[in-house]
Amino acid sequence: MTSPIRFLMCSPHHYDVDYVINPWMEGNVHRSSKQRAQEQWQNLYQIIASRAAVDLVKPQPGWPDMVFTANAGLILGDQVVLSRFLHPERQGEEPFFKQWFEAQGNTVYTLPADLPFEGAGDALLDREGRWLWAGYGFRTELDSHALVAQWLNVEVLSLHLMDERFYHLDTCFCPLTGGYLLYYPPAFDAYSNRLIELRVPAEKRIPIDEPDAINFACNAVNIDRTVIMNQASDDLKGRLAAVGFEVVETPLTEFLKAGGAAKCLTLRVTEPVHPEPTGESGILARTVTMTGHLLDAGLVNRALDLIVEGGGSFQVLKFDLGEQRQSTSTAEIRVSAPGQEVMDEIMAQLIDLGAVVLPEEQQDARLVTITQAGVAPDDFYSSTIYPTEVRVQGQWIRVQAQRMDGVIVVDQGPQGPRAICKLLRDLQVGDQVIVGYDGIRSVRSTTSRDRSQQEEFSFMGSGVSSERRVELIVEQVAWELRRLRDRGGKVAVVAGPVVIHTGGGEHLSRLIRQGYVQALLGGNAIAVHDIEQALLGTSLGVDMKQGTSVRGGHRHHLRAINTIRRCGSIANAVEQGVLTRGVLYECVKNNVPFSLAGSIRDDGPLPDTKMDLIQAQADYARLIEGCDMILMLSTMLHAIGVGNMTPSGVKMVCVDINPAVVTKLADRGSLESTGVVTDVGLFLSLLVKQLDKLTQKHVMA
Repeated sequence: MTSPIRFLMCSPHHYDVDYVINPWMEGNVHRSSKQRAQEQWQNLYQIIASRAAVDLVKPQPGWPDMVFTANAGLILGDQVVLSRFLHPERQGEEPFFKQWFEAQGNTVYTLPADLPFEGAGDALLDREGRWLWAGYGFRTELDSHALVAQWLNVEVLSLHLMDERFYHLDTCFCPLTGGYLLYYPPAFDAYSNRLIELRVPAEKRIPIDEPDAINFACNAVNIDRTVIMNQASDDLKGRLAAVGFEVVETPLTEFLKAGGAAKCLTLRVTEPVHPEPTGESGILARTVTMTGHLLDAGLVNRALDLIVEGGGSFQVLKFDLGEQRQSTSTAEIRVSAPGQEVMDEIMAQLIDLGAVVLPEEQQDARLVTITQAGVAPDDFYSSTIYPTEVRVQGQWIRVQAQRMDGVIVVDQGPQGPRAICKLLRDLQVGDQVIVGYDGIRSVRSTTSRDRSQQEEFSFMGSGVSSERRVELIVEQVAWELRRLRDRGGKVAVVAGPVVIHTGGGEHLSRLIRQGYVQALLGGNAIAVHDIEQALLGTSLGVDMKQGTSVRGGHRHHLRAINTIRRCGSIANAVEQGVLTRGVLYECVKNNVPFSLAGSIRDDGPLPDTKMDLIQAQADYARLIEGCDMILMLSTMLHAIGVGNMTPSGVKMVCVDINPAVVTKLADRGSLESTGVVTDVGLFLSLLVKQLDKLTQKHVMA
């Protein structure tokens, strides 16, 4: 054989499925036939040997996976990066492969022991030698890519693997002669798929479907215009033939039991070298510090998880664990990402957790001037509920009007630079908004494990559970309501019509009358049904005392609306003596401001209902400003909307019979929010009774 193409293979003399280190091995331990494996390997060897040269490395007892020589290392010219296997079950192969490479006169580079890299299983050269596709996520660490780029002087394009079945890049990705690419897109994240699409023209991309993918069609050996694989569908063979490739199928089912096929069984040792190597990896790195109760609050685990889940990698450079119960810990973490987009997303989430860039790496926030009203740059920083500071002109300044999902605008105030949260729609031409993540930090307390431990009042931590004793939470809410009323605090109630349907209207009315509520927010519906009950004794046409439908009751809500419209407003109806009881009556009589936000389904609506959504949002934001506590009572859309515009530090209780509603509120990440899965009428009844008990105790004292 005079072909310049050479491969390294290893006889399956000691091959077996002896352990489980990938999903394909599960259920196949010691179920592989050595005889069939030898026959299948020999057939593959003959097919390749008829088209290229094949070298053999001696198999070693105790290392059954040596047959998968693709994982021995990555070779380019006479330079080799030796594999660093993730699993101990394969680490013993390394010295044997190193010995073989050195015997061929190659220069062998060895990665740090704790930096996994599994050779050509996760590193595939473009067939024209233009760049190296490198996978990471399961067996190879992203940080290894930078060293590979440096040592082999090749541009590295990092691809994040997402499906554990395709744990190596070569199981779902196969560069072909002429710049073609055979691959399985669902195996990669969105960023990696975009990167592939940017580098490989659409006419040269050959995506495959899952049936071909699980038969390891991408785990193929490409020699010129021949593609050798385990199995391919007629459709795939037709598509490859249409662009000039011959498919040669050879069964490799015994090796599929261990998660490998044709490509895994071979290592190409003569790879094309591009005449203009670059040595670029494209990998970015930033170092952040985190301080606080990192372990018991779970912050460091959350930080490391989001780095990996976001497509990055990390290295813990330093971790100082607090020695005492009240001591804080400090972590210094190096964050790596395959590109700016991924790094920005990871850093934004780390900042939300309280991570801070090292002082020597800190920069002023990047500002971009708005050129179109109501439209921000694509990379604008989206604000959170947590207190935030931004670095402007070398100084950290607190962001005003903090809220979730806003844009931070920086301007020049009387006292110097000022930063304020604005909604997208409020941006004006000339505003300067912050983009990226430079010069931004969240302000988190580092002196306690949980904000609630600083006060007597506690909501048993953030979260949702229908198994908690409702009575216990009611006691805590009542205690806080009483405390806030006595010291002049502010409580807002966000309520839905279910409050009225479940008989909770009379209890909410008492809370308002007794001074526990300073603002009421809701939709057109709660006001309509509250007024219907006050005027006609029904809610949605159901008699609230008898629990039975009233003849003609389906029109009662329209009669209630019509009555208020005749008066001109709810306040007018109270003043005229038309409306004499109910939730809205108590609001008017006790000077408690309320805001009703309309929707497309509203009947009437009531004259007080704001049908301009933007106006209603602004009114909601005005009423919750300065709140100490918000009760959200059986109204999903209004509760989530209010939650998004409420800064951290405001205690929130969301009561709903539907667990999904309270879960959505808890997902906003506030330590001050608690979900209560129960009937809202029952909750309000228990709350009023508990407040009465507190009052009696106070009188007796």
